[in-house]
Amino acid sequence: MTDGRGLLGELKRRHVWRVAIAYVVAGWLLVQVATQVFPFFGIPGWAVRLVVILIVIGFPVAVIGAWVYEVTPEGIRRTASADSREARAEHEHRQIGRKLNAIIVTVVVLAVVLLGWRFYAARRETAPPQTANVAATASATPVATKVPAPVGVLPVPAKSIAVLPFENLSNDKDNDYFVAGMQDLILTKLADIGDLKVIARTSTAKYASHPGDLKSIGRQLGVATILEGSVQKQGKQVLINVQLIDTGTQSHLWAQDYTRSLDNVFGVEGEVAGEIAIALDAKLSSAETANLATVPTRNEAAYDLFLRAEYQMNQAELGGGNPLILATAIPLYRQAIEKDPNFALAYARLSYAESYLTYEGAGGQDAAQLNARAHADAEQALKLAPDLAAAQLALGYNEYWGHRDFEGAFKAFAAALALRPNDSGALEGQGLAQRRLARFDTAIASLERAFMQNPRNSVLAADIASTYMMMERYPDAERWFVRAMTLEPNNITAKEQYVRSILFGTGDIARAWAAATGDGNRLKVGTRVPLLIYQRRYRKALDLLSSAPVNVPDPFLAYVVVGKPQTMARLFRLLGEPERARPLYEQVLPILRTQLKVQQYLDMGVVWDRIAEAELGLGHTAAAMDALAKSQAIASRSNDHLAAPRLMQVNAAQYAQAGRPDLAVPLLAKALATRGIGGDYSPVMLWLDPYWDPIRKDARFQALLRQYDKYKPAVVYDVPSVVH
Repeated sequence: MTDGRGLLGELKRRHVWRVAIAYVVAGWLLVQVATQVFPFFGIPGWAVRLVVILIVIGFPVAVIGAWVYEVTPEGIRRTASADSREARAEHEHRQIGRKLNAIIVTVVVLAVVLLGWRFYAARRETAPPQTANVAATASATPVATKVPAPVGVLPVPAKSIAVLPFENLSNDKDNDYFVAGMQDLILTKLADIGDLKVIARTSTAKYASHPGDLKSIGRQLGVATILEGSVQKQGKQVLINVQLIDTGTQSHLWAQDYTRSLDNVFGVEGEVAGEIAIALDAKLSSAETANLATVPTRNEAAYDLFLRAEYQMNQAELGGGNPLILATAIPLYRQAIEKDPNFALAYARLSYAESYLTYEGAGGQDAAQLNARAHADAEQALKLAPDLAAAQLALGYNEYWGHRDFEGAFKAFAAALALRPNDSGALEGQGLAQRRLARFDTAIASLERAFMQNPRNSVLAADIASTYMMMERYPDAERWFVRAMTLEPNNITAKEQYVRSILFGTGDIARAWAAATGDGNRLKVGTRVPLLIYQRRYRKALDLLSSAPVNVPDPFLAYVVVGKPQTMARLFRLLGEPERARPLYEQVLPILRTQLKVQQYLDMGVVWDRIAEAELGLGHTAAAMDALAKSQAIASRSNDHLAAPRLMQVNAAQYAQAGRPDLAVPLLAKALATRGIGGDYSPVMLWLDPYWDPIRKDARFQALLRQYDKYKPAVVYDVPSVVH
């Protein structure tokens, strides 16, 4: 070259850089259009990949072409050298350059428009829906106290899957248990693959077997693929059909039929899971590969009894732990074990069912014996299969529910997660144990990981919310309670706790009252009665309580259920009518003493506190002090960092009612300073709770008020201006 411009100058003269930029931007725009338009016409995903490959291959061709050829007013011809007599005049170069610049600008504008549209569409798609109940709550909230925005949508990993309920194609609908069992076994095998995100059955149970809008379901569950299936059982023959579907394109990635006889159906779930792992390019460890080939039993009768037990167990869990259904599952598991004494998975699931039933009140059985059997069954499962995640899970929940050994429970859940890293039940159990051990930050992490695997579980969302309450992060708690109510509008526990999170976080009784919508007796009594009491509207509270059923949740302590007579007696004492409270306390005191014989150890502290209240109401001060001493001794020995501060606070309230600020204030101060108290009490209650009225003018209590002065609510219902 003789013009002195060198290579860069020649690239500019030949418009190579302009062509390269225009090609890259146009190619990107073409890919975006293909990804949006192709699925609409049912064009498979490989076509988009082909477009990308062709564009990449075409880039060097376009650049070389720009170097070798040029566009002139006379057409396309070979580019002349810079010192050639045939080189274009400079104005021709500028004219062609301006045309290329115009093309680049046009393509960039189109790209920006497309990006803006996709951003807007994504924002519209990710806005979580609100239920009518939640919307009503928000509309009833004063403008000054805005409801926090719900939690955002879930990420969608490429290696993620949800197994929808299988369709029963059998003529006999009594085979529903068998169909559900096939789905559950396949799901369990998939969950054993650490490289996959697998949605828990609780979150998929409410979907249809073959829903229409898989793209929407994929967003709701946070998965890239969905497995649909059907089972047809005819005599001894079983036909299982499964198909793996991409939720983005709604195209089939893989499908297979499996024909088996009942005496040869064992292990088909491992075959299905293995094929899916290959389709999703999931990496399998040697242990995971071996686990896919493992079958829980080869005894046909034991297998059938186990599937029947699992069906009952799953129905009980979906019903919120129905003890009657739980009780029907236990003998079926035992019969399966009788058929095959080496059935480790049956032992593990039996243990879990027994622990669950113990937690739900034992269903009329001896709770101590049931709990002991649950522990023995978990140990037997581990003896038969040391690497069985379900056995560690069962042991963890037995330690948590049955023995309240939270450190032991945490270790068992950690062992389960070492075997099955993404198990929702183990992650949830780990989070619950961490809360009891006052490890709230790690508890949140565990529970939110569990929610990623179980994103339609309203109870789990409420557990996350209540954990934020314990940490006194009330705005975060409100967001998660809204999420729980969005998932399940009939989640009364979430609604009750949502009201409490508003009250404890702001002290705004008016806003809390507006959120306490609904006509159920539990909501009216367990939520509205306390709000009336905090306003000193005792007559109104008594009227509302009188219209409720005989047994209602204690309006002061949501975690204790006491009879209606004791609650009414408490209101009469607050009204200054102790003579009307005495016969009611005489009625409940023998019942409370009987409860000491049946309550688990830590619950005894609460029973002793209720006994102390009854004794105070009857004028038996010495007996009341003795009962409170027993209650506080249990709190002091407790390793439960949730129950202990709760117990300290309610015991302090009884000391206040007894006129003992010397005992009440130090205990109350200790409770408020303990991490975890935020789920049951907060400093704003120092001004609202009438139980402190007898000691409100005491110098020690006044000092406590000054210590927490920044929490003082905007509206305080002073004792002299009480409206009964």
